[in-house]
Amino acid sequence: MLLERAGHPLVAAEVPDPAPAAGQVLLRVRTCGVCRTDLHVLDGELPEPKLPLVLGHQIVGEVVERGPGVEISPGQRVGVPWLGFSCGTCRPCSRGLENLCERARFTGYHIDGGFAELAVADARYCFPIPARYSDLHAAPLLCAGLIGYRSYRLAGEAERLGLYGFGAAAHLLAQLACQQGRRVFAFTRPGDEAGQRFALQLGAEWAGDATERPPVPLDAAILFAPAGDLVPRALAAVAPGGTVVCGGIHMSDIPSFPYRLLWEERTLRSVANLTRQDGVEYLALVERMPIEVRAEAFPLERANEALERLRRGAIEGAAVLQVS
Repeated sequence: MLLERAGHPLVAAEVPDPAPAAGQVLLRVRTCGVCRTDLHVLDGELPEPKLPLVLGHQIVGEVVERGPGVEISPGQRVGVPWLGFSCGTCRPCSRGLENLCERARFTGYHIDGGFAELAVADARYCFPIPARYSDLHAAPLLCAGLIGYRSYRLAGEAERLGLYGFGAAAHLLAQLACQQGRRVFAFTRPGDEAGQRFALQLGAEWAGDATERPPVPLDAAILFAPAGDLVPRALAAVAPGGTVVCGGIHMSDIPSFPYRLLWEERTLRSVANLTRQDGVEYLALVERMPIEVRAEAFPLERANEALERLRRGAIEGAAVLQVS
């Protein structure tokens, strides 16, 4: 399913089979998660994607061929995340911040992704997937899980954790946080009673809409919803010394807000991409501390439907394309 022009639906297309170069693997795609970032690329909100482009950066695939210099064996199941390449030599890379690499390339944006039967990936950016997770349930771990985990780490040791936007990332993170003894407070779109019930089922102590104040001050809040107007609301909800983390790659403009919301040593920060170390740590963690992945499967040819359902907030958990 190919993106030919931003702002237009994906189209079914036959393209030549890709071949792995040195350091790459060719994957037969089994599943690929559908992410809000795919919508941002589709809608033209992220600049200068490769066009035409195969979207999809939560790939679960089987290695069918490997290029020179690759040790991964054919037949192995691996996962491919958003970060598809970093140079290793620029200043951010030299400081251990490959997620901020000046020459980074991203799967499903600069590199053709997983909304296809075959894909190639840099073998260094392929993760072994815990056997306890099926192909369907493993796909959301590779972005919703990973970006949630990085946001969670950067939120600090928060006993009371607020999650704004209870979709793919939040439903995974809420379970992990609860297992680690955190108190989770979930915020949904106004009127989304089904989403609030879903959050409570997964362990949240309280669930309400994003215009409400939580029953107690929060130690940290993570914003997965790409709505800039939630930033002042989240700052108002966190206690002095608290942290607000913006976990998305794109967000609408943040409105002006009074300094008193930031005062008392509150921190406002963003999270960008992920590192390979995030992937290694997170997948090891969810192997030791299993979580339930709610996923709705769509065949590849219904990718546009999956994207539109995601846009409307009509997916409980995550949407995943079942490719092969």
